[in-house]
Amino acid sequence: MRTLYMFNMVSLDGYFEAPGRDISWHTVDEEFDEFAVEQLCTTDQLLFGRVTHDLMASYWPSYEPSPRASEHDKHVARLMNSIPKLVASRTVTSSPWGGTRVVCDGIAEELRRLKQEPGESIALFGSANLAATLMRHGLIDEYRIMVSPVLLGGGTPLFASGDRRSLVLMRTRTFSNGNVLHCYRNAP
Repeated sequence: MRTLYMFNMVSLDGYFEAPGRDISWHTVDEEFDEFAVEQLCTTDQLLFGRVTHDLMASYWPSYEPSPRASEHDKHVARLMNSIPKLVASRTVTSSPWGGTRVVCDGIAEELRRLKQEPGESIALFGSANLAATLMRHGLIDEYRIMVSPVLLGGGTPLFASGDRRSLVLMRTRTFSNGNVLHCYRNAP
């Protein structure tokens, strides 16, 4: 059985976007790229809400590495473009990003089915509204929250749904740039 994990970077005060959907504050470096490759190498399905999909689809397919890009950065791009993608949307029915399938209705049922198939993990990146829906259906198995050492003072909170949920800490990882990854599972 496959697991569904959610990964998001948040500010210390709990926002995953600054006002105006700004994510330029994300603390990303070569160590983060190494982590991203590790994480993607255990993932064989990417999941996005439409807004996050549009952001990713505008970046990864046309990614051109700079002369200073690390091999890890290039590997992340290859993985993002090659791993099959699933988009939950009520407003679009197709995607120009290769390997992407759009689900307009019944995303919870589709994920229940996919989780029963053999394979690696399913990753939900960004997509706070979709995450809230999947939380209500009990479909997220692991929460991977990377806290960046920045206070935004406002923006879009990661968990705005108001649903209370008890979690159990599985592991943490501290990065040299001050990021701290917290990995949780649902409490029994």
